[in-house]
Amino acid sequence: MSVETEGSSRIIAAEKILLAVGTTPYRPAHIGFDGTNVLDSDEILDITRIPRQLVVVGASVIGVEYASIFSALDVKVTLVEPNSGLLPFLDRELSEEFTHDLRDRGVALRFGAKVLSADSFGPQDCRVVLADGRELRADMVLFSAGREGAIKGLGLEAAGLSADDRGRLTVDKQTFQTEVPHIYAAGDIIGFPSLASTSMEQGRIAACHAFNEPAHAPPEFFPYGIYSVPEISTIGMSEEQIRERGIPYEAGVARFRETSRGHIMGIESGFLKMLFALETRRLLGIHIMGEGATELIHIGQAVLNLEGTLDYFVENTFNYPTLAEAYKVAALDAWNRMPKAQSSLRTTTAALERAVKAVGG
Repeated sequence: MSVETEGSSRIIAAEKILLAVGTTPYRPAHIGFDGTNVLDSDEILDITRIPRQLVVVGASVIGVEYASIFSALDVKVTLVEPNSGLLPFLDRELSEEFTHDLRDRGVALRFGAKVLSADSFGPQDCRVVLADGRELRADMVLFSAGREGAIKGLGLEAAGLSADDRGRLTVDKQTFQTEVPHIYAAGDIIGFPSLASTSMEQGRIAACHAFNEPAHAPPEFFPYGIYSVPEISTIGMSEEQIRERGIPYEAGVARFRETSRGHIMGIESGFLKMLFALETRRLLGIHIMGEGATELIHIGQAVLNLEGTLDYFVENTFNYPTLAEAYKVAALDAWNRMPKAQSSLRTTTAALERAVKAVGG
C-alpha cells in the first residue's frame, strides 16, 4: 500500500487493513456550489456571516440539525425535501411532533419538492428552482442531501474491492470484513447508521476480529442522537415497526412540560415515549424529543438491552425534580392503559416474590 503526503511517499505493508476514511458531502452537478453562498454541509462550518434567509435542501439528519440551529438564531429558514416528510426512520409521532415544533418556530417546510437548480447571482442573492416551477430566494443555500464515501485515490479496484454509487463498501455486519477477508471497513463508509458512537464500536470489533481477540456481537439496538433544536434521540422499535411485526403493545407518554423540572426550566415542548409488549411487559422502544434527549436515552438503553420490563420504571425511584422522572411518568401512563386483570396479576405475583425473599424463603 502506497501512502502519499505532501512532498513524500511511503510504501506500507500489513497483514490486516481497516478502512475508516469517512465520507464527504454529496455534490451533484445541478447545484452551483461556490463556497460562499451555495454551500455543502462541510463548507457551512466556515461561514463568516449569519444569513438573514437560508434555504436548506434536504431534510436529512444534517439538514434538520442546521435548519433548527439557524432558526434558533432567528434566521428565516426554508427546508426543502422531495419526500412527504422528514426523518422517515423515526417513530411517526416523534417525527410529527418535531415537524410541528419547526413550523411553530417559523421554519417553512416544502415537502414533495424536488430541486432542479441552486445558484448564486452575487453576494446574498441565491435562487433555488423547484420542479413544480416555484422559485425560492435567499441569502444563502445549504445543500445537505446525503454524503458519499471518501474513496477518491484509494484505488479500491487494485485491492479487489468495489463501492456502490455513493462510495460505500459492503461488510459482514458481525465482523466488518469486506469481500476481501484481510480488509475491514468501519464507520460512515459502510453506510447506516453513520454515527460517531457506532463507528468507534465497529472499529473496535473489527480490530478484535482481525487479531483473533474475543469481541461481543454488535448489540441489536443502539441509541440514535440527532443534535437539532430541540434534540431527538431514539432506540429500539418504533410504533410502526411493532405493528408490522404483529406484537401486541401499549405506549406510555410523558410531556416534559408536565414534570416539575420542566416547570422549573420553563420547557413548553418535548416528550418521552416508551413502548411495551403487552404479554411480557418488556420494553421495546424509547423515543425522546426535547431538552437533553441524547443524554436521557441511555437510561432506557440499559433497560432495553438488558431485556427489562415496565416494572423497573414503575417500582424504582427517580431523582426529583429531574427530566429523567419522565421515565416513571411514561411507564405509569402505559400501565394505566394495560388490561387491569393482567397488570394486577403480575403486580401481585411480583409483590409475593419480594415478600418471600424478604423472609428468606
